[in-house]
Amino acid sequence: MLASLKTLLSELAGGAKPQDRFEDNDYRLAAAALLVHVITIDGNASDSERAKLHALLKHRFALDDDGTDALIEHATEAESEAVDLYHFTRLLNRSLDEDGRRRIIEMMWELVYADGRVGEFEDNVVWRVADLLGISSRERIDLRRQVAAEQSAAPAEEAPDR
Repeated sequence: MLASLKTLLSELAGGAKPQDRFEDNDYRLAAAALLVHVITIDGNASDSERAKLHALLKHRFALDDDGTDALIEHATEAESEAVDLYHFTRLLNRSLDEDGRRRIIEMMWELVYADGRVGEFEDNVVWRVADLLGISSRERIDLRRQVAAEQSAAPAEEAPDR
């Protein structure tokens, strides 16, 4: 009980969130559940999508590998139990400013492009989440173009010189 109170006070005072505990009201869990939804909506989460999910969550939420794995595990469970996207987007709307919500959409696009192809279901879910997060169609499309351009430029930058 005392440890729980100490953690709460630390978070309220601006301390870092725990690496391995993700409560139902943790925006990181809501964001990760939406990202899990994106990579599983077509029925097949590719290795490249799973790797990209891990890298995004680790980087964006400053987690270590174990914390990232725990978040993905909790998010997968939360996403499988969810009846709609509103539960997650409502929490994100309360927890994040507009820039933070835009970053969620950007991460979704990064996952959509992770396997090199954009499916109809993936495109549709990003559209629905963006709408629920109050991200305009124009911003959603701009983010899509930005991520697509970065993805198409990435292989050329990483190719070895011949």
